[in-house]
Amino acid sequence: MDVEWILRAEWKFAPTNMKRSKPITLRSGLNAAALTVAVFLLLAVPSDGLAQAPASGLKKATFAGGCFWCMQPPYDEAPGVVATRVGYTGGKTVNPAYEEVSAGGTGHAESIEVTYDPKKVSYRKLLNIFWHNVDPTTADREFCDVGRQYRTAIFFHGAEQEREANQSRAELEKTKSFKAPIVTEIVPASTFYPAEDYHQEYYKKNPIRYRFYRYNCGRDKRLHELWGAAGGAH
Repeated sequence: MDVEWILRAEWKFAPTNMKRSKPITLRSGLNAAALTVAVFLLLAVPSDGLAQAPASGLKKATFAGGCFWCMQPPYDEAPGVVATRVGYTGGKTVNPAYEEVSAGGTGHAESIEVTYDPKKVSYRKLLNIFWHNVDPTTADREFCDVGRQYRTAIFFHGAEQEREANQSRAELEKTKSFKAPIVTEIVPASTFYPAEDYHQEYYKKNPIRYRFYRYNCGRDKRLHELWGAAGGAH
């Protein structure tokens, strides 16, 4: 399939207000067609729906690992995970839009919120999935995506998650095979704003574009360098 033709076609038929003077980036080109449809469907997320409490017995975990498209597959596949949704957290802007976050001015990170059953999967297991799907050695970037919105972070919900996250990072510092220090932030969870619908399960809705982006961003290559066979490949 001619990928350049896809990107040109998507940009040609994108809404006029999307055609900015700045160069088309890899992700903005891939987003164009999805945005064309989504702009007619999406409304602002109501503020009263942001902090949904998990069902009885379930817990939440929140992580930032660069492009949130790439963080959803490994958690969706994990036994004991009930639901996932990608979005924005860790910043100051209320109910931000993707364009605002990607521009870098909101302080938010592209993130994933995981709802899980602690009787079936431990928080430590979720941490292990996180580490092996990110490059924890780079500050304010992940792979080809540069900016604080692409930082790696663990947003803990409560003292127990904070303790486990810090313990996990300390253990990893002792056992890792690479020399660079781990710079992933461990900070309290704050309001999580779900991303637009077209970003949710992007890897299922747009598998060709997702694979194209992931390969060209060098994500799997770098994960293999860091983690070997344990590095995520989704």
